[in-house]
Amino acid sequence: MIDVAFDSGVLPSIQDALDVEWDRPNRLTAEVQSHLDETTVRAVALQPTAGLRRGTSVRATGGPLTMPVGDAVLGRLLDVVGDIGDRGAPLPVDTVRWPIHRPPPPLTSQTGAGAVFETGIKVIDLLVPLAQGGKAAMFGGAGVGKTVLVMELIHAMVDKYHGISVFAGVGERSREGHELLHDMQGSGVLGRTVLVYGQMNEPPGARWRVGLSALTIAEYFRDQKHQNVLLLMDNVFRFVQAGSEVSGLLGRLPSRVGYQPTLATEVAALQERIASIAGASITAIEAVYVPADDFTDPAVTAISAHLESAIVLSRGLAAEGIYPAVDPLASSSVLLDPLVVGQAHYDTAERVRETLAHWRDLRDVIALLGTEELGAQDRLTVARARRLQRFLTQPFMVTEAFTGDAGKSVPLSDTLAGCRAILDGEADAWPESALYMIGAIGEARQRATAA
Repeated sequence: MIDVAFDSGVLPSIQDALDVEWDRPNRLTAEVQSHLDETTVRAVALQPTAGLRRGTSVRATGGPLTMPVGDAVLGRLLDVVGDIGDRGAPLPVDTVRWPIHRPPPPLTSQTGAGAVFETGIKVIDLLVPLAQGGKAAMFGGAGVGKTVLVMELIHAMVDKYHGISVFAGVGERSREGHELLHDMQGSGVLGRTVLVYGQMNEPPGARWRVGLSALTIAEYFRDQKHQNVLLLMDNVFRFVQAGSEVSGLLGRLPSRVGYQPTLATEVAALQERIASIAGASITAIEAVYVPADDFTDPAVTAISAHLESAIVLSRGLAAEGIYPAVDPLASSSVLLDPLVVGQAHYDTAERVRETLAHWRDLRDVIALLGTEELGAQDRLTVARARRLQRFLTQPFMVTEAFTGDAGKSVPLSDTLAGCRAILDGEADAWPESALYMIGAIGEARQRATAA
């Protein structure tokens, strides 16, 4: 936090940007958060303040922090204030800049999210369809595969998706940002992508505002260029965490579980701006860290209230080697409706859920007595549920270097056909291993025949 005293005149408004005119080579920008008295404001720094001395001159910019937007930022890596972070050429001096604090589109101009966004990932397309122009999030604790799933979605959409992509790295590891930049350069998609980072090693102010900075760029392409935008955010929990740190520094009394009292307002200010208007949409895919695997955490519940699709990652499934570790019963999507996905897709998804749910109900009995004590019908259900669970695994393109297995993208029609084949008993005689880490059901058929 920085306290700034003004000699005379009107104090800068809340959320106005201040430029610190110091003798260091790096830029130092702060954002006004409160008026302490008639001449003093308290501001949150957006860059490191090491070396800042009392008495240093500060200039009020007269408005909020602005971000460079438009075609000039495509293929570039930016920080929270719009400075270049990829060691490339500076942006043109005439680059348009937009303020990062903007109202959401009025409700009268917003359009609903009804079209399905096919990803090529079997378990998501079948049970948790994503909405084009909607908000989807992946919830999971540490180490269950959130970032890998986000990276795979980026790869899976390279061929299918031809709009603009904006990636917001919020409080994540520097290594992950470095890897993503190189992966995008290698795959040739960086030219229509913007990377905006505020990472773990940066002050809480940067992590708190970087999501808004990235969203401003996405809004420009939606509103001015009328292009569809894919907004990827990893990790939204770090945005909430940074807000909690800033709240404590400002001296606010903590609320539930120590979070900031403004938690719901801050999450809504970010999420409500992710919307579709006539002719263009912003589709958001967000990773959300779940502290201590507690899905009742206030940050998790505040974020989930704004979503169309919630993909829940399970530590138990990850421990069993089921990847992606999507919990098919805890995950949900408002698009899994016969009016949206069609009756055939809906019926297949419901049959898959019922089979897996029945298996979960029988697990305690199986653990105590073994499958031999089950009735014939229950034994058949368990066998098909185990095959379904393995069929919904899939090798990822981003993990090829680690597993040696080529990544697979599976059309929805193949996913539905495979699930129906298993539910109808076609795979009853096949070994379970034939269905593990494959693409379409035809691969399992070949493995079973070869065995």
